[in-house]
Amino acid sequence: MPRPALTFEEIISLLDVYYDAEFTFIKSEDATELIVKQPRSTQDFILNLCKRIAATNEELAFQFTLNSIRALESMDQHMVEAWAMTATDNYDRKGLTPAMSVIRDLDNYVHTAHINACGAVLDEEISVLLPFVQGLSGRKLKIAEAEDNLAYTDTETIFLPAITALLEESKDNFLIYKATVAFLWAQIQFGTFRLPFHEVLDCKDPELQLKKITALETVRLEAYIKRELPGLYRDMQILKQKTADNNTQTHHDNWQKVIDKLSAENADIDDTLHCLSLIDDTQFPVSCCYQGVLKLDQVADVMQKRIEKEKAYFRITLSEMAKESMKKNSDTPDEEPEVDSDTTFAVRNNDSNENEQQTNPGIIELELEGELIAIPDHVKQLMTSIVVDFGEIPPEHLHAAGPGEYDLKKYEEDILNPNDVWQGTYHEEGAELYNEWNFKRQHYHKNWCVLRELETEPKYDDFVTDTLEKHKGLLKSLRRTFEILRGEDKLLKKQVHGDDIDIDALVEAYGDVKSGMEMTDRLFTKMHKEERNVAVMFMVDMSGSTKGWINEAERESLILLSEVIQILGDRFAIYGFSGVTRTRCELYKIKSFEEEYNDEIKGRISNIQPKDYTRMGVFIRHMTRIFNDIEASTKLLITLSDGKPDDYDTYRGEYGVEDTRQALYEAHRDGIHSYCITIDEEARDYLPHMYGAANYSVISDVAQLPLKVSDIYRRLTT
Repeated sequence: MPRPALTFEEIISLLDVYYDAEFTFIKSEDATELIVKQPRSTQDFILNLCKRIAATNEELAFQFTLNSIRALESMDQHMVEAWAMTATDNYDRKGLTPAMSVIRDLDNYVHTAHINACGAVLDEEISVLLPFVQGLSGRKLKIAEAEDNLAYTDTETIFLPAITALLEESKDNFLIYKATVAFLWAQIQFGTFRLPFHEVLDCKDPELQLKKITALETVRLEAYIKRELPGLYRDMQILKQKTADNNTQTHHDNWQKVIDKLSAENADIDDTLHCLSLIDDTQFPVSCCYQGVLKLDQVADVMQKRIEKEKAYFRITLSEMAKESMKKNSDTPDEEPEVDSDTTFAVRNNDSNENEQQTNPGIIELELEGELIAIPDHVKQLMTSIVVDFGEIPPEHLHAAGPGEYDLKKYEEDILNPNDVWQGTYHEEGAELYNEWNFKRQHYHKNWCVLRELETEPKYDDFVTDTLEKHKGLLKSLRRTFEILRGEDKLLKKQVHGDDIDIDALVEAYGDVKSGMEMTDRLFTKMHKEERNVAVMFMVDMSGSTKGWINEAERESLILLSEVIQILGDRFAIYGFSGVTRTRCELYKIKSFEEEYNDEIKGRISNIQPKDYTRMGVFIRHMTRIFNDIEASTKLLITLSDGKPDDYDTYRGEYGVEDTRQALYEAHRDGIHSYCITIDEEARDYLPHMYGAANYSVISDVAQLPLKVSDIYRRLTT
């Protein structure tokens, strides 16, 4: 039996609380009159959403309730909720006025709702598109949302529209994103911007000339994509058919000649220039859905700055490489050799074809006075970018810089203001954006936290030696325990192949033969050890409250654990975390999974220092992302902390606990087991809610932390 509808008085009493009417002076009567006429299920839906929105802003919640009935007449409840959350997301990013415009401009939202339903949204696809473009050869590129909703590149960033909805299915619209990324990458990688546009467009109709160039370059670049990414090329041809982009304005013999010439494996920008004279105004195809546009002014500005900067860095690097070479070949290696601009390097290409030399600087070698010079990885990356711009290393780049020739401060990037991370390119250098859960809103703040992964410098002091001496008895015991934990070889009997003869099996086989049965071939024994496949990440609280004995105990624990984990052969990583507000979440890399445990790692552990606050959710989400690239049957995230989640802003109390709980749920969903070790005596009040009843330990004596951590690790991994 349906519940009775809420009365006018009941609704207004609820709305007064949601609107905080005593302080905001919002009048609830108008909204109440709309809601009271609805059935109870609709009343509950509107009031629940109103409460969630009011957790962000009371005035926004008021405007929502005034428009809620009209919204429900135009959309289903799922779309109404999406509309309301779009408004709160706008409030997060842009403020109250843009959020209000979403609520008040309901008709426009309804009109575009079908686009949002079937379209591909850049915010949602960026996590796939960014690794895709960075996996392509050449210069490392970034992806950003285009303010004018056009796709283009400035040669360092690929700009894409916020939503792509040309086709009816979202997977096809995502494919348009992917094809656009590949095509714009090809423009950069294969020399479109080496074309002298200022000369070519100096004609009567530069707009038509640019259309011709774009059409010719599409043929040439698609041929490269066909060779480099054949699967994606096939998808691009299907997209052309679905969007009717494969029509040419006329079919002409000259156009086929153009296709043949520009599809050749060694076709370059000079061939495009040559083909301009072979076609007229009616002999080229219309633009296709993934071509984007050419913004030549932006390209020129970005290229000019980059070329000047990279030339300076490259010539200074050549000077340093020349000094190293001269020292190595000198009879007096302690003397500093002099290097000036007369010191010239030569480029040696191997036997690869000319086209590959122009697009793959990895095959280019440098020599000085006839001797090959080893090229560090960072120099190879610099050479890659130079070759992408010029097709070669220009001769003027190959002179080592003389003393004082360049002032590198001129080229240093401005230090990023954390609040600027949302401006311009989507992922600023060194920063990643993560969602954060707002339990009152029951919705994520999108791209809310700015996380930067920072290097930890090693500190070579006596801490490690003192720790090993201080705990030598415990370390000896732990090593003995972990040796046992590693497991003994198990003797497998009746094997086809093995290390020794299985006497029992041989006796049985002999009896079988004597009785007329066929003799078995399983006559051997062999030793077998079950391999552990464990990956463990230690997330270490570096908040200011760990200063003193807690910080020392954390570092001692990590040293002892690292020593004994070597026995087991488990893969492990160590990261410290701290920060101030959502704009400065700092993760300190102590040891990654790929790094060996050595003196440098010991030095980094020694240099773990207390910092600021404890905003845990964003770091757990980042750890989860790292874990997703690791293949292991057991994935364990162990947090060492001295207290509950807390930060300088609103991230404290229930808000911080609920976001951390949601992040742990996300980690669990991805197959990661999380465990917390804390010295906070009050932790029993909140850790069961965050981690579960059996996934935490409270240690009352800080001095016992090294022993307890090792014991807990042993229990968790067996």
